[in-house]
Formats: sequence, C-alpha cells, structure tokens
Amino acid sequence: MFRDIPLSGEELQFVVEKVLRMFSKLDLQEIPPLVYQLLLLSAKGSKKTVLEGIISFFNQLDKRQKEEQRVPQSVDLEVATVPLDQLRHVEGTVILHIVSVINLDQDLSEELIRHLKTEQQKDPARALCPFSVALLLSVAVKHRLQEQIFDFLKTSITRSCKDLQFLQASKFLQDLFPQQYDVTTVILEVVKNSAFGWDHVTQGLVDLGFSLMESYEPRKPFGGKAADTTYGLSKMPAQQACRLGASILLEAFKVHEPIRSDILEQVLNRVLTKAASPVSHFIDLLSNIVVSAPLVLQTSSSKVTETFDNLSFLPIDTVQGLLRAVQPLLKVSMSVRDSLILVLQKAIFSRQLDARKAAVAGFLLLLRNFKVLGSLSSSQCSQAIGATQVQADVHACYNSAANEAFCLEILGSLRRCLSQQADVRLMLYEGFYDVLRRNSQLASSIMETLLSQIKQYYLPQPDLLPPLKLEGCIMAQGDQIFLQEPLAHLLCCIQHCLAWYKSTVHLCQGAEDDEEEEEDVGFEQSFEEMLESVTRRMIKSELEDFELDKSADFSLSSGVGVKNNIYAIQVMGICEVLIEYNFNIGNFSKNKFEDVLGLFTCYNKLSEILKEKAGKNKSTLGNKTTRSFLSMGFVSTLLTALFRDNAQSHEESLAVLRSSTEFLRYAVSVALQKVQQLEETGQTDGPDGQNPEKMFQNLCKITRVLLWRYTSIPTVVEESGKKKGKSISLLCLEGLLRIFNMVQQLYAARIPQFLQALDITDGDAEETDINVTEKAAFQIRQFQRSLVNQFSNAEDDFNSKETQSLIIVLSTLSKLLDPASQQFLQFLTWTVKICKENALEDIACCKGLLSLLFSLHVLYKSPVSLLRELAQDIHACLGDIDQDIEVESQSHFAIVNAKTAAPTVCLLVLGQADKVLEEVDWLIKKLTSLGSDTSEDSSQASNQTQALEKGVILQLGTLLTVYHELVQTALPAGSCVDTLLRSLSKTYAILTSLVKHYIQACRSTSNTIPARLEKLVKLSGSHLTPQCYSFITYVQNIHSESLSFAEEKKKKKKEDEAAAVSTVMAKVLRETKPIPNLIFAIEQYEKFLIHLSKKSKVNLMQYMKLSTSRDFRINASMLDSALQEHNTEDAENEPDNDQSSTADQTDENQEPKKKRRRKK
Repeated sequence: MFRDIPLSGEELQFVVEKVLRMFSKLDLQEIPPLVYQLLLLSAKGSKKTVLEGIISFFNQLDKRQKEEQRVPQSVDLEVATVPLDQLRHVEGTVILHIVSVINLDQDLSEELIRHLKTEQQKDPARALCPFSVALLLSVAVKHRLQEQIFDFLKTSITRSCKDLQFLQASKFLQDLFPQQYDVTTVILEVVKNSAFGWDHVTQGLVDLGFSLMESYEPRKPFGGKAADTTYGLSKMPAQQACRLGASILLEAFKVHEPIRSDILEQVLNRVLTKAASPVSHFIDLLSNIVVSAPLVLQTSSSKVTETFDNLSFLPIDTVQGLLRAVQPLLKVSMSVRDSLILVLQKAIFSRQLDARKAAVAGFLLLLRNFKVLGSLSSSQCSQAIGATQVQADVHACYNSAANEAFCLEILGSLRRCLSQQADVRLMLYEGFYDVLRRNSQLASSIMETLLSQIKQYYLPQPDLLPPLKLEGCIMAQGDQIFLQEPLAHLLCCIQHCLAWYKSTVHLCQGAEDDEEEEEDVGFEQSFEEMLESVTRRMIKSELEDFELDKSADFSLSSGVGVKNNIYAIQVMGICEVLIEYNFNIGNFSKNKFEDVLGLFTCYNKLSEILKEKAGKNKSTLGNKTTRSFLSMGFVSTLLTALFRDNAQSHEESLAVLRSSTEFLRYAVSVALQKVQQLEETGQTDGPDGQNPEKMFQNLCKITRVLLWRYTSIPTVVEESGKKKGKSISLLCLEGLLRIFNMVQQLYAARIPQFLQALDITDGDAEETDINVTEKAAFQIRQFQRSLVNQFSNAEDDFNSKETQSLIIVLSTLSKLLDPASQQFLQFLTWTVKICKENALEDIACCKGLLSLLFSLHVLYKSPVSLLRELAQDIHACLGDIDQDIEVESQSHFAIVNAKTAAPTVCLLVLGQADKVLEEVDWLIKKLTSLGSDTSEDSSQASNQTQALEKGVILQLGTLLTVYHELVQTALPAGSCVDTLLRSLSKTYAILTSLVKHYIQACRSTSNTIPARLEKLVKLSGSHLTPQCYSFITYVQNIHSESLSFAEEKKKKKKEDEAAAVSTVMAKVLRETKPIPNLIFAIEQYEKFLIHLSKKSKVNLMQYMKLSTSRDFRINASMLDSALQEHNTEDAENEPDNDQSSTADQTDENQEPKKKRRRKK
C-alpha cells in the first residue's frame, strides 16, 4: 500500500520505524512476508534503517534463545518463546527474501556492507551476529560482491583475534572490557544453524573456509622448511584464522551431505596443486574428514584414487601425510586399496628417488594396517577410527588368507628396495619395527630378510678386526662418494626387532608348531651370536683398524675425507646400537656394563677426533652433531638407572657406568638431542617415535630425572672437578628449559598430567582433579631456591649462563599460573624483591629478570607506576643533563646500576612504555567509535566511555612522569637517545588523538571537558614540553662534540681518517633524524589544544610555555668567551652557529631535513 503512496523522506522513515517496532508484537510466521514488503518499500529510501532493524531484531531473538538454553528454569517463569527450529526456518526465509530483493536492487547490497562496516567499527558484536554473517555469506554467492564481503569478513576475523590477544595480555584492559567478543564462535554458530535447511548459506561457508585457509596458510621461510603449526597451539591471529577455516569446512562437511564431495574434491586438489608450499593444514583437515565419516567417503572414492595417480610427483612428507589421512578409507574400500597398490608398484620402479621413497612409505603403511590372522593384538598402537560403523571389517570374510598373501606380496616388493639407494633402505629399516609390532605373523619373513641383508657385511671369523665390512657400505660415482648401505640403521633395526620378538613372541609360542619354532629359534640364535661377536670385536678394535686414527683426513673437500666421515658416523652409530643392545640384555650384570663402557670409549674417541677436526676446518660439521641412534625409550631407562636407581643389587654394576663422568654427560646430552628433535618435528627416531602417548611418558620420565639431578647436585659442587665442556647440571637445566617450553607447545592439553608425573611425592595419586597452579608453583619454588643460591654465591662462582637459563625456566613456568591466584601474586612479589635487592651487573641476566618482572606485572595491573620508579633510578644513576644539578639518589631497584642503567634498563623501560602507549592508542580508538554511537543504550555507553576516559588519562598522566625523568637524564648517545625521541613523538601523537576525541565530543554534545584532562594538559605543559626542548639541545650538543672531535682527528691524519669522519657524520645525521619529527608532534599537539580551547571555552594554552624559537639561538657562554678573545673574528663562529641554528627549523615538518642535508 505504502509503495503506491507518494511519501516524503521523513514520512517514509516514520512508516519504516513503526513497522519495525511492530515486529516484536507479531507472530513469528508473519514476519517473512512483512520483511519482504518492507524491503520492496526501501527502494524509495531508508534502506539503512530497514536493514539495521531486521538484523537487530533477529540478533535479539537469537540472544534470548541462547539465554533460555543456558538457564532452562526461566521457561517456567516467562511465557515460553519461539521453538528453535521454527526460529531458524524463519531466519532462513528472511535471508532468502533479502537476497532476492538484492538481486533486483544492487544499491541495497552496497548499503548492507556499508552499514555493517560502520557498525563493526563501533560494536563488532552487534555488526557480526550469526544472522548478519549468514546473510553476508548468502549475498556473497553473487560473484560481484564475493571479494568485497570475504575481505570484510577476513579483516573482521583477524581483528577480533588480535583484539582478544591484546586483551589477554593486559589486566588493565581486561578490567575495562570484561566481556570479550569472539567472532570465531559466531561463525561456527552459523555453520550449526545452517543445518536447518539454509542451503543458500552453505556455498558461502565453504568458499569462506577455503579462502581463510589459503589466505593465512603456514608460510615457508626462504630456502627453509615450512614452519609447521600442526604440532603447537596456534597463537598468532593468522594461524587462528587458518584453523577457523578448517573448522568451518569440517563442521560443514559433517552437517551437509550434498556438499561433501565438493569439499573433499577441493581439499584433494589443493594438496596436489600446492605441493611446493606447506599443505599440512589441508592434510590435517582431510584426516579429520576421513575419520569423521569413512563409509560416506566410499561414494567419493574415485576422487581419492585419482589423487593416488599423482603420488609419485609429490614431496615425500606430503605423501606420508596423505596416506596416513586416507588410511581408514583403505580398510573400508577394496577398490581404493587395490588402486593404491597398483600405483605403488609402478612407483617402486620409477626413475625418481622421491617416487620410490613414496612407494616404500605407502607399502609400509599398508603392512602396518592389514593384520594377518593370528597376529597379536597391539591395542596401544592400532589406529582408532572415529566412526563406529567401520568396526565390522568389510573384508573380514577372507581376512586370514587374503591378508597374508597380500602382505607377503608387498614384502616381496620391498625386498627389491634393499638393493636401492641409501635413502630408500633407510626408510625400510625405520619402518620394519612398526610393521612387526602391529603384524606379528610377518616376524619370520622380516627377520629372515634382515638376516640375509646383514650377512653381506658381517665377517664371521671370530678373530678378524673390524667385524663388519665397511667398504661394502659406500659407492663411488666418478669423484663423488656416497653411502650405499646405512649399516648402523640396519643394525639398529635388527636390535629393536629382536628385542621386540624376544619379549612378545615367546609369550605366545605355546600354540605354535614345533618346526616353526625351531626355524624361528634359528634366526634368533644367529642374531644373538652375531651381535655378541660384533660387540666383543668392536671393543677390541682400535681406530686404526677402521683407518680412522688422528692422522686420518676428515676434510669434506677430498674423496678420502668424505669416505672417512661416512665411516666415522657408521662406526659411532654401530657403537651406540650395541650400547643399547648390551644394556638391555645385560640385566644389570657387571660384565655387560663393562662392555657398554668399552663401546662408549670407542664412540667417544671418534667423537672427540671429529670435533677436533671440525674445529680446525671450521666446517659445518662442527656445529652439526650426528643424530644419536639410541631410542627415546632407552634414553629414559638409562637416565633413570644412572641417576635414580637405588636398588642394592644393581649398585655394583651401575657403579661401573657411574664412574665415567663422560658417559653420564653423554647420556644427558643425548636426552637433550631427543627432546630437541621432538620439539622440532613432533616425533623422534627409533621405535614408538611416532606414538605421542609413549613419547609423552618417556618425556615425563626424563624430566623427572633431570629435575632431580639438577636440584640435588648444585653446579658449584660439580664444577670444581670439571675439566671441559658443560657441566651435567647445566645440561640438565638446559634440557628442563626445552622440555617446559615444548610441553606448553606440544602437549598443552596434558599439562596437568605432566606436572602430576613430576611430583615424586604423589606419583600414584588419582588423576581426578589436578590443580595446575599449585603444581606449577611447587616447581617454581625449586627454581627460585636455585636462583637465590646463584645470587648469594661469591662473584667468582656466579654463573651467568645458568642464571639466564633459570630466569627463562621461571618465566616459562609462570605461564602456567593463574593470574588471579595467590601463588601468582607471591611469585610477582618475590620477583620485585629480587630486582630491588640484587645489584646485578650481568647485562643478559638483568634483561631476563626485568622482562620476567614486566610480563608478570602486566597480568596483575598496569605497569606504569613500576616504570616511573625505574625511570627515577635511571635518572639517579646516569645524572642530569644539566651537570650542575645533583639528582637525589632514591634507589628503588638495586638492579639499576651504572653498568645496567643504559642501554639495557633504559631500552626495556621504553619498550614497556611503548606497549602501554599501544594500549592507550587502542582505547582511544574504541572511545572514538563509542562516541559516534547514538543508539538506545546511550546511558550504558556513556558510563563505559567515562571509565575508558579515566583509564586513558591516568595511564598517560603516569607515563608523562616516566618521560619527565628520562628526558632529564644524561643518556649516552646511541640507541637510548634515538628510542626515547621516537617514543616521545609517539606520546605526543597519542595526546593529540585524545585531544581530537574531546574536540569531537564537544561538537556532538555540549559537554564541558573533564577536570582530569585539564590536569593532564597542565602536566604535559609543565613537566614534559620544556624538558623535551632542553633534551633536544643536549642531544645536539653531544653530536656537535662528536663531530668536532672527528674534525680534529681529520686535521691530524688527513686522508686516512676521511672515511671515519664521514661515518661519524652519517651517524650524527641518522641519530638527529627523529628530532624534527618530535618538534612537529609537539606543535601539532599545541595546535589541536588551541582548537579544543575554542570549542570548550577553557583556556588550555595557559599551561603551555612559549616554545623555543629554533631559528636563532644565542649561547650565552659562547658569547662571553668570544668577547674575551678579541683576536677571534666573527666569521669563524658563523659556520658553527649557522649549523646549530638551521639543524631544526620547524616551520614545516619536512624542511629541516632537506636544509641540513644540503648544508652538509
């Protein structure tokens, strides 16, 4: 009706507002047709009002619905509101109506985006609610707007993540913003809501998911390995956005059947086409998709088989990830499995090395996952498949025969690989143990294969030294020499398989045939005799037997050197494998442990020679230690035995190993190497290296031992008898530091169990309710004691490296404390006390302690008062810029002393002040957006505005007193002066934006400015601006002194010093660059103060002193001396005077720089 009546703008606005008010009184089913009519009416105008009204109405309904779900009792009290499914269907219909009208009226879509953008600036929670996001995604299907909408959503998501990160890092901000808005939960809610027949939203969701994953994918550093984020928790906003994209796609896959094949196809395509860049995030998504519904994927199996055809062209990491991801599908679909086998069999004969490695990886995966009937169940390693429907194995009817034939056929193919390159063989040796453990029926085949392989290199004669043919392991091609057979890896594989075989198969041999048993015993006996013989002969062997004595050539430039390096690494590996073997079978017998020490002596000699040669050659090998062959499980057993085993019966045999400090240090350093490998790759070499559960258990055991060793034996005691290398205690501390850091990255969800495992007192306690803060506080106390001991040591015993590590350990553990807890407050108080009482002169330790103090203080309250005290200490330490003034010494922090005050403490204080400025800047932006908000909740908004204004002004007021101290301090030329000048410019810029905010506030309302602001302006006028000008003069004097000193030098040594002088001049030019910017910032501030004075009718300029005229200055002392010396002429003073006067002429911001450069 109203569409046909001619209406003026105001009348139309009145009609629209009236209709929107009626929404709440209508039945829900009647709203969609009314919305449609309203939208058609909006063609005449008031588009913004219509859209805003519709979005806020449904936003309110959603909120009410959520409240009811949260508090179900309230339904009895009120009239029960709309049922959820009915509300969702109505919302879906309304969205369809809006989209159909937008198709007719393009201006409406632009108005929608414009409206949401402005809302988002003011209140993101109102702009991006589930309804508006769903609406945007539906509109985005129109390609004309897709890019614009996705850009808006992506910036909103990253901004929301950044804001959350910003808020979590500061208690001051959390107090001002108790409710935190998280856009990720809103978007995931849209996915959940879309299950109610919102088909028009799904395409937009899928596109957004992929767009997020591609825009914020892990970056590959230049020439390096991609920074993989799958192991750690995502901390950065970009990583969180990428993770959100994956969550959207996974949830959409679960909810919407029609788009499943589309999502799968797109994920697979990206894995193939983006092979050069990191694709781990897509592989993780694929893995989650497959686990969520392997049977559903059978319908899309053709897409998976197409992907297999390209396996041989993909990097090996991608292949392994991809096969692991689709592995549950192989158990369900015979056709997928068969096509994979065909592809892998072709790849084994490929020319490309990567293709052959891919084939080996694929075959090993198949062997691990297809059980032969009668294999022992190995529950701890069988991969769980999420869907219950797969538990009935599809090919169970011919499991026994088919699987065995199938596995033996694969083993046949793999045997061929044992004659290929070292890389291919290496993969096999590393994979056989896992296959054996999951498929015990293949034991005899695998053991026979390994036996025939080792016999090629083993010399059976009992007196021959060395016991293995090393020359058979290398191959020459022209001038180059390659490793052909990784012999140490082969032995390592044999040792692990044999150990597993003896411990497991013997338990279940009762039911087996006698013949088979004899055959099995045959190879078991052969292996044992062989390993025994190799051990005996390796201990007898001298390095000369391997041609690897001190006189050997180890340079990597010659063929002989390369060969010797390969031999050395193989011999060291063999020694390590035999150490593990003999320790495990020795059962704490003294003779076996003497053998272990004998093997270690051989290993250590070689290791020392390699280190020595590498040091001389300055080659890369020096820094790169060879990877240890010991397994993580063995390292944890060995460390526990060496340091924690108190059994009487073991004492004599363990004394053999404990007598060698070198061996103890070696055991700890290998543990460190394993922890580092786990941190970098998420897994370690050796058996169970890829089993997260076992790795976690071993890590707990290692940490327990290292912690006990470090806290029980102080470094000082140990170092007295130390010859060279790091002490064991220091190595333990380094290991603990790595472990505490890594557990928070890799095992964040299991931190309670980790801390529980460290607490030796109640190791067997129930894992019901572990208080992380209490447990972490207990560990912190141990390290606090060690740190206090360090500080109380005599100066000669003070170990800087250890103190630094202790401080980093404490700051890592402090992240586990709840900032609201008593323990956190105690730790903060202790840290303040340490900084106040210890006059620490070591710069690195001082830096660490202050950083720890700031990081804790920020989570308790704003650190501005702390900064003021530190600034006063710096001022007292370094003296005033006016040498006649004596600063009263009121030392708050002993850590600020002559050695540390500048640049260390000064730069840290300025860095922290900059962070506070960032917070204030963020708050002022929020204030401005709140100020422009003229909605119904104006009283609530004004209360919040007042709280924010108070917070901003108090922060800035205290910061001004910090700068007041620093600009009067005689700072040395260099980074401190430079940073301070930049920081001051930033302060004035933020003061200016605050003044602009009040100018805006005075425009929109007739408010008077608060007294607080007047005080702040007064403070800046009396305590900062005049001092800034004095400081600038001081800086210029320093620089002119350094220039005149350089000039004198130049006169003495003419040409030689010309270059030195030009570098001094360039340095002065660089360091005085921030001065004009600072003066410009001060003058801008004063300019806007004049504006505000006019607007508010309050004379704020009365607090500002007239700024120094920088065009022309008379230096009184220079004038006096000039008058006294009559023989000096005016002309001599002119250049200098000119130079200082034009240095900072500030009529325009850019001019001074240009003038100065021309002059020079």
